[in-house]
Amino acid sequence: MRVAGKVALISGGAGGIGAATAKLLAEEGAAVVIADLLEDEGRATEAMIAESGGRALFVNLDVTREDSWGNAVQAAVTNFGKLDILVNNAGVSLRFGVEETSAQEWDDVMDVNVKGVFLGTKAAIPEMRKSGGGSIINISSIYGLVGSATSAAYHASKGAVRIFNKSTAIQYASENIRANSVHPGFVDSPMTQAFHDNPKIHEERVAKMPLGRMGQPEDIA
Repeated sequence: MRVAGKVALISGGAGGIGAATAKLLAEEGAAVVIADLLEDEGRATEAMIAESGGRALFVNLDVTREDSWGNAVQAAVTNFGKLDILVNNAGVSLRFGVEETSAQEWDDVMDVNVKGVFLGTKAAIPEMRKSGGGSIINISSIYGLVGSATSAAYHASKGAVRIFNKSTAIQYASENIRANSVHPGFVDSPMTQAFHDNPKIHEERVAKMPLGRMGQPEDIA
């Protein structure tokens, strides 16, 4: 129950790993802010947590916009009094190699996966400082540690998240603001569903997994 009484903001909190994280934090006693562009899914997650006796709030968040992050953080403080935890979970994927990736596609992935993490961290730190510290959890990927023959932009973005996390952890350690990156493997989530709807890709991926199955969002949360 270490998060009891804490306030957490989860980007990409409407589904997948984000929703599983929001539900677990709420079960453990935290108030959660579910921040996402997917309003229907986000409000459904909010209602589910509330029905279980938890405290939850959905807010619209475009992680690529600094003003949107400011609004989301302010909503957390206005409704719950403070901000202790930020989970930078929102992300997009692109399964193209180097030559198949356009400059615009590269920028789109970097905007969400890297710029979004930077803007979220920047917006959250002042409120964490007011509370005497906090915790930032950045969802990277196994592909932030290794590469493969596809998804060049995605892999680069998740590597950037890992290094940015290290810089944040070093810079703010003296203020009791912690930063940790998490590196999930293949997870059966809305972001990856389009890829493993293809039976061949699904079979190839499962064959590479020690457990012989896709990970589930709850496994990560």
